[in-house]
Amino acid sequence: MSASLYQRQPPITLADPYPESPKSTINSQKPGSFLTRNTLLALFSLLIILGFLFPYSSTSIPSSLLFSNSKIFESKWRAYTLSEAVAFVGTNGTVIVCAVSQPYLPFLNNWLISIVKQKHHEKVLVIAEDYYTLFKVNERWPGHAVLVPPAPDAQVAHKFGSQGFFNFTSRRPRHLLQILELGYNVMYNDVDMVWLADPFPYLQGKHDVYFMDDMTAVKPLNHSNALPPPGKKGRPYICSCMIYMRPTKGAKLVMKKWIEELQDQPWSKAKKANDQPGFNWALQKTAEQVDLYLLPQAAFPTGGLYFKNRTWVKETKGMQVIIHNNYIIGFEKKIKRFKEYDLWLVDEHASESPLGNIS
Repeated sequence: MSASLYQRQPPITLADPYPESPKSTINSQKPGSFLTRNTLLALFSLLIILGFLFPYSSTSIPSSLLFSNSKIFESKWRAYTLSEAVAFVGTNGTVIVCAVSQPYLPFLNNWLISIVKQKHHEKVLVIAEDYYTLFKVNERWPGHAVLVPPAPDAQVAHKFGSQGFFNFTSRRPRHLLQILELGYNVMYNDVDMVWLADPFPYLQGKHDVYFMDDMTAVKPLNHSNALPPPGKKGRPYICSCMIYMRPTKGAKLVMKKWIEELQDQPWSKAKKANDQPGFNWALQKTAEQVDLYLLPQAAFPTGGLYFKNRTWVKETKGMQVIIHNNYIIGFEKKIKRFKEYDLWLVDEHASESPLGNIS
């Protein structure tokens, strides 16, 4: 795979901080100008000599020369908007979205490697939830990460069950709704997932919202694609980890209802809410107005089924498309499980990722 695929540059929207006017260009070419070719070569040689003579001195080269590039780099990506990022990656009308904070970078890379194998990586947009992730991803893969301010607290956003984690995940429907409003198809994935095959053949038809079950009970291979009936808590158990939507009124309605549900059920110490119940309530309350589609369990199993029921895995071998490493908590535990099932790709296939070895 050629490196040029990974170095495609997005439109630069910031003005050049040192614009060169036609007048200044003409003046710089006059024979008597101070910035002649010989002068520039002399200055360049002087900088090299200073570097050899004072390699460890912070005063040998002006700090403005050392850090101006990094400041321009950071200001460029801070100003990068979601609409600009979507236009850059969504050239075929579809965007694959994930939301990532720094602790999840190894999982991002593992997930991304699996997408590269299916040749859909150029559609990927990383919604960075901290500035480290924003700058790190765009340094390696320009244009494929964007941060929608304000950034959540990076120290707590990854702790499942915390208010920071809720604040992190509750932003998701707003991002997805904005992408739908821009007119794009959007697929959302959690990054503790791995693609074993191309999911897009399963996303055919004209349904508004596609999703996968989060129940571990085995369904028949020809199970219904309708929204499952409510469980004991009065709502279905659909996973918010994998969602595909078309830019229809129905899909937008589900996202708006999801946002309302999250506002009505805020996080508290007594009730440590997360975003998935809100998604399920939104599906149930809009089911009569929206064309919903449950993806086949054999192709999109929950982690509680794939990693727990070896008999079922053997019976459905070759049918799995996307595996979700849920029903387990903790980075190390998730990585260990992935390794046990030969799904941790980072160690041997990092060179296939546009991010390389990133952490």
